[in-house]
Amino acid sequence: MDKKLLTIQDISCFGQCSLTVALPVISACGIETVILPSAVLSTHTAPGFKNYTFRDLTGDLPAIEKSWLENGIGFDAFYTGYVCENQIEPILDIMRSCAKPGALRIVDPAMADNGRLYAGFKPDFPRRMAKLCSGADYLLPNLTEAALLLGEECRLDSRDPEYYKDLVKKLHTLGAKNVILTGVAFDDGHLGCAVSDGRSIEFDFNRKCRRCSHGTGDLFASVFAGALLRGKSAMRAAEIAADTVCLAIDATPEEHWYGVCFEKVIPELVEMLK
Repeated sequence: MDKKLLTIQDISCFGQCSLTVALPVISACGIETVILPSAVLSTHTAPGFKNYTFRDLTGDLPAIEKSWLENGIGFDAFYTGYVCENQIEPILDIMRSCAKPGALRIVDPAMADNGRLYAGFKPDFPRRMAKLCSGADYLLPNLTEAALLLGEECRLDSRDPEYYKDLVKKLHTLGAKNVILTGVAFDDGHLGCAVSDGRSIEFDFNRKCRRCSHGTGDLFASVFAGALLRGKSAMRAAEIAADTVCLAIDATPEEHWYGVCFEKVIPELVEMLK
């Protein structure tokens, strides 16, 4: 029987991130993708947009859960991204009540980047997010998110392999079974990720792309989730995700500042999954 994945994150109506990335990308991987919006925003919250609108959908979650249960709807996997501050417990409830046997939990703690929390999050939010991370089968933080989850100083400029290994080991202590840490760099010319199952750590690197772009974390996590549900190993799923992000950045014109043109590289993603 075909697998069903539920992804829980916001809809930024404009900006190529969150659900507007997850739904088409995971669907392109051949996985039935069900969505549960955590919030609706006019645009994403990164600098460059002004006066964005924000509607918190926390109040809708219990009724949606009730409807699914009454209709016998369950899921083989859950993938969470950007969620609101008061949604951790309702999301955990949905993950418990709507899970098929052996359902996977993939958690992207999408709350921070470049050394700081996203706009709108309070300083104690990482403590709440850590509770969602504690039950993750796969945890996908960037360096900033990893440091905040652990209550440590963020070292974005580190090139020390031991620093990354230590960070990954500490992330496992939160309760995550597998950790995929993004933003890893051993030199200035390459960027990659660390993949750990709690027993060993592997690294994957690509050339460092010419620009920083919004939405690349969502694209990475979405490809990873789709590839994983297609039966790829965590390491192979991370490799495919990183390659897809690089291709998307290369396909994006300089004037396209608010996201990456992932739509243009979906055919390459499909080929990599074969």
